[in-house]
Amino acid sequence: MTNHHHKEFLGFLGTGPAVGIPEKAWKWLACPKIKVDELGRPVEAPYGMRKVEAKLIDEGFNAAIIDPDYIGRYTKNAKALLFSHHDYFAFGPPSSTWWGITKKEPINYKSFQELINKPEIAEGKKNGMKILVGGPSTWQWLWREDEIEKLGVDTLVDGEGEKITVKLAQKILDGDVLPRYVYVSGDDVPSIEDISEIKGGSVNGLVEVMRGCARSCRFCSVTLRPTRYYPLEKIEKELQVNVRHNIRNGVIHSDDVLFYGAVGILPKPEPLIKLHTLVKKYYKTIAWSHASLAAIRYSEEKYGLISKLTEIVYQNGNQDYLGVEVGIETGSTRLAKEIMPAKSAPYKPENYPETVEEAFKIMHEHNIIPAGTMIIGLPEETEDDVYRTIELVDNLRSYRSILVPMFFVPMGYFKNKDWFTRVKLSDAHIELYKRAFWHDVYWAEDIINKFYMKGPLYYPVRLTLKLFLAIAKKKMKAVEKWLESQTKN
Repeated sequence: MTNHHHKEFLGFLGTGPAVGIPEKAWKWLACPKIKVDELGRPVEAPYGMRKVEAKLIDEGFNAAIIDPDYIGRYTKNAKALLFSHHDYFAFGPPSSTWWGITKKEPINYKSFQELINKPEIAEGKKNGMKILVGGPSTWQWLWREDEIEKLGVDTLVDGEGEKITVKLAQKILDGDVLPRYVYVSGDDVPSIEDISEIKGGSVNGLVEVMRGCARSCRFCSVTLRPTRYYPLEKIEKELQVNVRHNIRNGVIHSDDVLFYGAVGILPKPEPLIKLHTLVKKYYKTIAWSHASLAAIRYSEEKYGLISKLTEIVYQNGNQDYLGVEVGIETGSTRLAKEIMPAKSAPYKPENYPETVEEAFKIMHEHNIIPAGTMIIGLPEETEDDVYRTIELVDNLRSYRSILVPMFFVPMGYFKNKDWFTRVKLSDAHIELYKRAFWHDVYWAEDIINKFYMKGPLYYPVRLTLKLFLAIAKKKMKAVEKWLESQTKN
């Protein structure tokens, strides 16, 4: 329950263990405690939890998001305790990558273990309290049946939770038997009308503008959901809620922001211009949660749309850069055609590396700072594929960005629950990590000095980040020296 110092992408550090600095300092840097009211309700809460809370309230249930440190006030009498988490057991790509490299348990894993081992939860369970688990990483519980039994989880909810949670809540009140596992599909998938507007502030002012994605990449579950666009009136209501809670900086959330109002996978200027004009009416600064590189390239080449949108974003003088996460995935055209043929559309998969470079150039010219994720260890991956990705990393050196190579997470591997602590990196993988590291250090220093966390309020955080970078560089030089010695021997 944190807002990452109001810097959403600083949350990446929360998926790793403390490196180079004490764990307490690392947690403060990545996951500082959030303010709560007199009832233990956080003033900002994760957006997905806000959506389920709002739906339950609209349907007449007494529901509230409670900070984990305060749940002991309620577990004696609560009918149900609902959990949500982005990465319950650190099986997700960022966490498992950190864990695999450092062999240390990530902060998010340790924190969740502390939470579920609270004695007041066990006490509530003895008193008849039901435990439901949801959120984007529900699937991880399927590979930790020992934790299901230990905690006494009654139901796992896998998928969009608005409609099904209401049904389950009524079952609990009626004393009916709960299903052990629910995969949300068919009539239980919420329509726009079924999705309630949030009642309280969302972490970092995040507001959702659509659900679903038409790219159909093989490694992504989002493409299984139908595409639904929120009307501007619905978005405005949530912006107003955040402003009422003194949140004036926010994140536009979609699995691809540039798909808002699109025709298939082709961005349209008018809906996006209206959307950004609306959001900037309420927020001083904004970020994009995600955008696809092909959409960035296409929208700028076809309409000059990135220029128009950044003009709207920067016009009031309150911000001079825009953050976003982008999925690079690979520099291999062979893999691009195999696992994500539509990710480069309307451009050909054979030209995918060119599309990535062109998109990064466009972002650099418009002060858009991407966190670019890459997947390594795909089942179809060859050494040549990794070297093509290394080549792409080298070609991106001129563009301001942070590059994040992450292990591919195939679910079948979870039968052996500590698979990620024993991943064997090839020489090509190691070289990719080294190139990405030095790229990131170079641009991280530039970003911190020119763009990130300006003002005296953020001075301690900036200082800690710079200290972390200095320690990381020193450690990497030692690792490279050791690797060189091993090669000679």
